[in-house]
Amino acid sequence: MPTALLGGKELTIDEDGFIQEPDKWDRQVAEDLAKTENAHPLSEDHWKVVNFLRNYYVEFGIAPPIRMLVKQTGLDLRKIYHLFPSGPAKGACKVAGLPKPTGCV
Repeated sequence: MPTALLGGKELTIDEDGFIQEPDKWDRQVAEDLAKTENAHPLSEDHWKVVNFLRNYYVEFGIAPPIRMLVKQTGLDLRKIYHLFPSGPAKGACKVAGLPKPTGCV
């Protein structure tokens, strides 16, 4: 698998740029991943999405359903797509250091 320098660390990534070692994720890694998703610089609303995704993943081992993301962050889906142009599954999950969600193209 390829590697990338993210947050000053050499991390293994898949062919779509998702990190393969979620435990090595931190804010600096997120900032570098955001640059690859046209979501940089990360604003307070970006962090609201990223932190919810990250916390849900740490607790349950999967990405949350989109409806739950919208409800829990208070951001409508259009706003999330504005923050993460490639979408909540691809862009936001990648920035949050989650594995590529099932069904994500």
